[in-house]
Amino acid sequence: MTEKSIQDTYAPNLICFGCGPKNEYGLQLKSFLEGDMLVATWQGQEKHQAFEGMLNGGIIGSLLDCHCNWAASLGLMQQNGGETPPVCVTAEYSVKLHHPTPIAIPVQLRAWVEKCKTRLAVIRGEMYSGDTMTAECSGTFVAVKPDHPAYHRF
Repeated sequence: MTEKSIQDTYAPNLICFGCGPKNEYGLQLKSFLEGDMLVATWQGQEKHQAFEGMLNGGIIGSLLDCHCNWAASLGLMQQNGGETPPVCVTAEYSVKLHHPTPIAIPVQLRAWVEKCKTRLAVIRGEMYSGDTMTAECSGTFVAVKPDHPAYHRF
C-alpha cells in the first residue's frame, strides 16, 4: 500500500500549479514527511526545459516554493497542536541556482523548519539531482486568516 502524499491527504481538491492534485496541467508535486524533514521526488519532462535537457529555473522555483510552503504548514500544525495544517502563503522566498538541473533523472526535494512562531515559519529547502545540490531556497511563510483569499483553497 502506498502512503498518501501530504497534498493528497490534506488538500485533495487543491488547484495550485505546483502541488495541486486537481490541476491536471500543473506539476503534481507529492511530498512526504520523513522525521523532521519533508521530502519529494519529481520527474521533469521536455516541456519543463529551459534549454536542451535542463530544467527551467521558474519550474525549480515553483517546486521549492510549494514544497517549502507545505513544510511550513506542517511545522505550524505540529507546533500549535492542530489536527490539520493551516493554509499558508509565501511572504518571501529566494532561490539560489547552483548548477543546471537535468530533466533526465528525477530531482529530490528536501525542506525543514528553521523557525516557527504562531502564524509564521521560516523554511530551508534544497533540490538535488543525484548527489548534486542544484538549488536551494529559504523562505518565510504565513498562516492566513479567514478573510484572506487563499484561506479556503484546501
